[in-house]
Amino acid sequence: EVQLVESGGGLVQAGGSLRLTCALSGFNVDDYTVAWFREAPGKGLEGVSCIDNRIHSREDTTWYADSVKGRFTISSDAATNKVVLQMNRLNAEDTAVYSCAADSYYGCNNIALLRTWGQGTQVTVSS
Repeated sequence: EVQLVESGGGLVQAGGSLRLTCALSGFNVDDYTVAWFREAPGKGLEGVSCIDNRIHSREDTTWYADSVKGRFTISSDAATNKVVLQMNRLNAEDTAVYSCAADSYYGCNNIALLRTWGQGTQVTVSS
């Protein structure tokens, strides 16, 4: 069974850091594009970051939303089959439920089309 499980969310003060993990099971992270999304109360779903691990991909290997560039870093670990989102200098606007999604066909240019999703983890930043 293909499954994604997010972890690492929690409550942090503004200016602090959190490390979110997306654990993949049933498929190999090296064959997939994995993206992080977030949804804040009263707002729509927003793409945050993406990493394209597909060996034959001709698209950009990583992507970040403008709102997180320079603060968030996405990385992939084949040994543990996980994708990590390191989030630094967090602010109240980063408060949201963060979810990861994956796909073997679509790359970071089409993150809205990624088809396998996790359940999400809550991130709350206190100001």
